[in-house]
Amino acid sequence: MTSPEDATAVVRLDLRAGAAALATTQAVRDRVAEQLGRAGLPEPDYPLFLVTDTPAGLTDHQLQYELLSGYRAVGETRILVLLVGSSPGSYAGGEEAYLPDRRLVRPTTLRASTTGLVWAGDLRSARTALDRREPDDPASLAVLVDLLSVPDVFVRVLENLRKLPDSIAAPGVRLLEQDLPTEVRDRAWRDALTRFAGEDTGAGDPVDIVPDSRLPEPLRALVTGRDSRGQGHRRPDGQANLAHRTCAESLDRADEDLVALRSFPGLLHPARRDALEADLHQAREDLGGFRALVERALQGGGGAAAPTAEATARLGALGLRVPAADSAGERVGEGLRELAGTLLGDGLALRSVAQHFTALAGRVEPVPGTALLHRLADHSEESVTRGSATEYAAPPRTPGAVLLMAGAAGLLGGLWQWPAALAALVVPVLFVVVALLGANRLRTGRRASRWTMGPRVAAVAGAVAGAAVAYAADPPLWLGGTGLIVGLGLTAEAVRRLWRDAADSWAAGRGTTALRTALDGLDDLLAELVREHWAAEERLYCADAARSVAGMLRATAAAADAQAAPEPLAPAGAGGSGPYEDDDWLSAPSALETPESGAADGDADDGDWAAAYAWDNTPDRNGDHDAGRDDDRYGGDPGPYGTPSPAAYPAGPDDAPWESGEGDRAPRWLDREIGEGGPDLVATLAGDLRNTAMAAMAPYWGAVERGQAGALALARTEQRVRELLSAARHHLWHYGVLAPPPYPADHRARTTAAGLLGTDSLRVAELVGREADRGAVVQLSSPEQGALLSRDPGAALWIRFAPGTLQGEIEAAWRKSGSPVEEALWTSSGRYAGLIRLTPLRMGVVDTVLPRQSTGGSARTDADRAEPSVHAEFREDDRW
Repeated sequence: MTSPEDATAVVRLDLRAGAAALATTQAVRDRVAEQLGRAGLPEPDYPLFLVTDTPAGLTDHQLQYELLSGYRAVGETRILVLLVGSSPGSYAGGEEAYLPDRRLVRPTTLRASTTGLVWAGDLRSARTALDRREPDDPASLAVLVDLLSVPDVFVRVLENLRKLPDSIAAPGVRLLEQDLPTEVRDRAWRDALTRFAGEDTGAGDPVDIVPDSRLPEPLRALVTGRDSRGQGHRRPDGQANLAHRTCAESLDRADEDLVALRSFPGLLHPARRDALEADLHQAREDLGGFRALVERALQGGGGAAAPTAEATARLGALGLRVPAADSAGERVGEGLRELAGTLLGDGLALRSVAQHFTALAGRVEPVPGTALLHRLADHSEESVTRGSATEYAAPPRTPGAVLLMAGAAGLLGGLWQWPAALAALVVPVLFVVVALLGANRLRTGRRASRWTMGPRVAAVAGAVAGAAVAYAADPPLWLGGTGLIVGLGLTAEAVRRLWRDAADSWAAGRGTTALRTALDGLDDLLAELVREHWAAEERLYCADAARSVAGMLRATAAAADAQAAPEPLAPAGAGGSGPYEDDDWLSAPSALETPESGAADGDADDGDWAAAYAWDNTPDRNGDHDAGRDDDRYGGDPGPYGTPSPAAYPAGPDDAPWESGEGDRAPRWLDREIGEGGPDLVATLAGDLRNTAMAAMAPYWGAVERGQAGALALARTEQRVRELLSAARHHLWHYGVLAPPPYPADHRARTTAAGLLGTDSLRVAELVGREADRGAVVQLSSPEQGALLSRDPGAALWIRFAPGTLQGEIEAAWRKSGSPVEEALWTSSGRYAGLIRLTPLRMGVVDTVLPRQSTGGSARTDADRAEPSVHAEFREDDRW
């Protein structure tokens, strides 16, 4: 595998057409910047150049090769030259005929250790002997260029070429491409974006906040730390504590007086009631003083804005103690980033995560004191009076035990025969007297206290029942006397309970309960005010940052929605519509996929991979052409990968779509397995998007930690999100579904090929694990060029490669078959797998010439004078 610094995009250049445009250093850098910029990549530290050229172009384009070799970068520049077509031949003597493919001439510039040449004299695109293809068939060349553009393959091929004589080899290949139909991939991409963004149901929708136990520590300290600081908010020697203690002591004395009033002496003597009323009056005055102090604290505890240090100082002057924030506000940005990662890792959509952050901001944001002023009305004097009147509006309900005791007392007191039967009236009369006395004792102004009628009625009913029993049973006098004594005891207990309940009801109506509730409520309001001032600045910053993150997440969701929108189709017949169209090469589909503008008239299956070769790409056969010159054959606009657009090739008679039966446009060394998408496809793509979003937001978290999460940082992050989402789409189109995007991924293993593509990786394992024999691959050499190859079977170098995401599946299949293959190359691309054989040339086939520099004519421009003009110089006796 390549080292991390080498894992960069491969810059593709085609010197067969438009080489004159790369005649200056600036032109080369502009071309590189154009390609890498569209891929969202910076200037490379370790440039990788894949150059497509012809054997004749090696000497014709020496200037371009010098400019590429001298490309200024931090690290070394590596160049891999892919030669297509035959060499112009050599002249061995005066009588020797002009023989093609006998020599390969290269300048010394390409002899460096960082440069290698791969010579494919014939791409062997024909699947049958009757199928006539050009040696540099564009459709097959696009596949080969796409393969060598995988950085891992590029570096491994170059490393192997260094082991061969002259760093030159002729390739043989056998490839398998696993991919999805264009419409399936488009649909999965849009579904993943929709799942990733979530539904736009309104930013203000309520949402349950993440449980405190799952909040990261920095945020949990701000949320729960505030709630745990409700105790000790009053200083012992402060005004607030003095006012609260004074009111509480007055209420305590009132409670003691109420205890005395509830006893029998309180029923008989009015002094205890007077003492209770005096204490309640004092408690009301003390409560008013405490209420005024609370009002001053709320008014001085911060205005419309959040609490400030000045407000905290004013609270301190009132005797309130605001605990120090300590380190509760540290690592807020880290906590927000961890929370975002947790929520996104749980599969929540962006808009749902944004709602969680909005809820978090509302929970942690400090509330100014003025925002609590309206709650004073709940504890005002009018509220206390209104609460007292509500409690005193109805007398207490008589317990059933009291009614039972009253009835039993009347019954026992009525067991007399005439004339002693008059003693049966004693118990009912006592209940009536107590009722009148108690109502008068608890009189409020001109209004007597309401006394319950139930005990009196029960006593009278009991006495009547006792008299009836005595009349029927004729009990003795001692039984009547004993019954009366017991009845009086029951009467005393019932009266005690009645007086206690009446006194409690009257005291509540006078405000004992309401005053205590108001005091506790005011103190709780002070405690809440103090809690809101705890770590106010840190919490305000956390709330602002959380809202900023929520806005950024919603902007990211909007960008995802924009990516999910279908793109307008290019007009039919528009130029540059090939798979490597120059305007947007990264967004183009695979070279093996069918452009929409090239589909057959309803006959082609949308998922048919071979329809990609239905382009009008057969070169004009009406004349001889030099493969290395800028003639009409390559007159079209070349894409940045070095493959001319399909429009550059005139139509020929053999350009019928393969499905029409006139020829398969796929080269015979390429097999393609098309899946219809697995069950994990959309979920995996959505997970890739979440990783992409976290990578895009990485610089933003630093701004949050530095306190610079303003509009500028948000705008930059939104722009970066849009760029990385576009780059993720480009990555999917260029490297396939199996390859994860080049951003920090989660720790979960990527799903299998069956889960993503709906295909089996067994075929890949069989191909990559095939025996290394000459029949396993197709040698991309013409018969004439084959005579120039080394005959030593052990001289060839093999490269076995497969997508890194399938490594586990493939190695498991190898272990199961009992024939594991070592030193396989696991690539970052998820599209290609197969074998590459690099066969060296025979000794003496390659000639290296020394270029000669000249200053050029006077017609050169000033910009041209800055570049050397390089020409190959040969002496007559060099004989190539």
